[in-house]
Amino acid sequence: MKLTINESPLDRTIRIVVGLGLAGLAIAGVVTAPIAYAVWLVAAVLLVTGIVGFCPLYALLHVRTKRATD
Repeated sequence: MKLTINESPLDRTIRIVVGLGLAGLAIAGVVTAPIAYAVWLVAAVLLVTGIVGFCPLYALLHVRTKRATD
């Protein structure tokens, strides 16, 4: 599986914003354990995939939100 960018800039921005929001909720103590662990995990996945631009699930499902011109 080749790790080429498969997320559009809008998709990446949304992932980063939502990931930061979830991390903020966990830091602020709005969610507590054990749900906080799941929130941290989802936030980390969203941040990493948003920064890198590659989503493994998209690759498995053959989905691309990135156009050829992006």
